[in-house]
Amino acid sequence: MKIQEADAKRLLLAQGLPVPEWEVARSVAEARSAAARLLTRTDSVVVKAQVLVGGRGKAGGVKLAASADEAAAVAGQILGMSIKGSIVSKVLVAPAAEIVKEYYLSAVLDRAGRRILLMGSAEGGVEIEQVAAERPEAIVTIHADPELGLEDWQARTLAFRMGLGNQLKAAVSVAKGLVATMRANDADLVEINPLAIVRERGADGADVERLVCLDAKITLDDSALYRHPELEAFRDPDEEDPADAQARAAGINFIHLDGTIGCMVNGAGLAMTTMDLVKRAGGEPANFLDIGGGAKADKVAAAMDLILVDPKVRAILVNIFGGITRGDEVAHGLIEARAQQTRDVPMVVRIVGTNAAEAAELLQAARFETAASLDEAAAKAVAAARAAGAA
Repeated sequence: MKIQEADAKRLLLAQGLPVPEWEVARSVAEARSAAARLLTRTDSVVVKAQVLVGGRGKAGGVKLAASADEAAAVAGQILGMSIKGSIVSKVLVAPAAEIVKEYYLSAVLDRAGRRILLMGSAEGGVEIEQVAAERPEAIVTIHADPELGLEDWQARTLAFRMGLGNQLKAAVSVAKGLVATMRANDADLVEINPLAIVRERGADGADVERLVCLDAKITLDDSALYRHPELEAFRDPDEEDPADAQARAAGINFIHLDGTIGCMVNGAGLAMTTMDLVKRAGGEPANFLDIGGGAKADKVAAAMDLILVDPKVRAILVNIFGGITRGDEVAHGLIEARAQQTRDVPMVVRIVGTNAAEAAELLQAARFETAASLDEAAAKAVAAARAAGAA
């Protein structure tokens, strides 16, 4: 689950990381009020679009303002604009920073290494993918210890290699804070871009330089949200794909893909195998969909609705291994779902296991295309998709 910048900053603050103050505004009036409050302590503010995509600055979603009226004007320009398909419904208003130097720093879950991986670069403020493609030597990496976390000596090594030796204490604190944020919230990614050295006016009137987190991006592990029910409030319904929301409400594991063959399967392993065999048969799966064990007819019908939302789906492959799941329940759900279909999409069904014989009778009576093996089912589904595409 991706969360908005303002919410990501809240999680960083909870771990003691240096984050400048901010306010969130959903209207021009709120942006004016927020800017007026902040401008009592700064000369200008930045107004930033809050969307879960990158490239906000290039798209015109980040602007400076020197007065409350100017902040209201730029907020009016940003609110409602589309950035990579995401409509801006709120903006973040924060004091503008006098940036001395920008860096990149992130903590990401390295599944292959089974550890948290820290990635840093002295080239911040740009997309890390661009840096990796053009100057891979500019990226510094180090793994946190799986038991001890990121140790001080590791954080110091990272800071020196990134060129942050003059901000060593602060850099060590930030690096360790990223790992702490990941662990505290079961996050997959915690990214600061830019992590910046900024020049500020000190209490004595003299200029001082400080390391701060100017932007934040955090992705949470959906599977771990049951341990953090308070984080569910950070889910942004304005940014969530309607199909994902529908799948979550129905208790269905669903991931949209780019193919033409919709797949409905019970069990994650069987779903992966089904997708592999679809590809081996020459087709492309349109989704990963696991209805889970013990699925009833209503859940099967809900899964069918999810698949058919995708206009690219030309055929549907249903592969059910009945253990806890009863084959006849699945068959009833398929019959109900087909009766409610808004468009005619060919379907191939393979059901084995518990009550498979009863399921076969129901499907035969309803004139469904069936298959005895998964290889046969995949081949039939690919053929049906090709025929539908040629029609």
